Amino acid sequence: MSDAFVARADSETAYPDDLRGLVERYLAELDFAAVGRASRLVEAMRYSLLAGGKRIRPVLSLAVAESLGRPPAAVMPTAAALELIHTYSLIHDDLPAIDNDDLRRGKPTCHVVFGDDIAILAGDGLFAEAFRLIVERQEAPPPTVLTVLGEIARATGVQGMVGGQYMDVTAAAGDDDDLRLLHSLKTGRLIEAAVVCSAVLCRVGGGGGTGAAPGTRSADSTDLAVYRAFAREIGLLFQVVDDILDVEGEAAELGKAPHQDELLHKLTYVSRFGLEGARALAGESYARAGRRLSALPGDTAKLRGVTDYIYRRTR
Repeated sequence: MSDAFVARADSETAYPDDLRGLVERYLAELDFAAVGRASRLVEAMRYSLLAGGKRIRPVLSLAVAESLGRPPAAVMPTAAALELIHTYSLIHDDLPAIDNDDLRRGKPTCHVVFGDDIAILAGDGLFAEAFRLIVERQEAPPPTVLTVLGEIARATGVQGMVGGQYMDVTAAAGDDDDLRLLHSLKTGRLIEAAVVCSAVLCRVGGGGGTGAAPGTRSADSTDLAVYRAFAREIGLLFQVVDDILDVEGEAAELGKAPHQDELLHKLTYVSRFGLEGARALAGESYARAGRRLSALPGDTAKLRGVTDYIYRRTR
């Protein structure tokens, strides 16, 4: 990526790798308790789930919790569930019937290693296990858990990720508004869920107790609007940068083949506005994200670190 694109203000906050490490350890310890004859399926699920990455969605959830004075463990089951769902979406996106990608995070994709049939089931299994993880492990009052489940269901269904993927594969985006809608559904809604679900769980009493610990902040219903505004902006920023990287990136650094959008004749921010236009959009979105972030309560330094990474990332 060009130096001009990644240039920014003098100060830049580091990515919260401490939170990423917590996520990695939690994911590695997940036991899907499969019957013996399904061990190959679990192997495929874990192959994709533990392939690495910055774990942006769960890290966002943990960073929101910390900003409100709550420990990461208070939202970890939901944060991890979002990574299971994200991984399921990547497995299915990579299939020959959709994007037909052979590499993901520098490794052969799930269907290349295990076959299309097992890859489909691995994605299905991760999606179902995500909801089981929240239901069985997320400590919160039942109405709060239901709110979280509803948020994630909307973010992943026809009103979210799946609807956006449909628009993508059917080339249903015809103008600038459609392009924004496509990516807000396909990419942005799960990022939004990561931020909003954590804010919901960190309301007073939302972590399973009768009240917040001394010195903590709560996210009430009016606060959720500012969390959504921030999350939607970084969702847009993520996608614009992703489109730029597909043109400028190298396979060794991206961990996947570049120029796939062009080969598949996809409508992207680069194809619509040109490379320089997309860079300008990314810069504008990054600035707006900073303003949205300033409206959030608590210590948002780690959320700033994620935002900075999304803007400057090269993979």
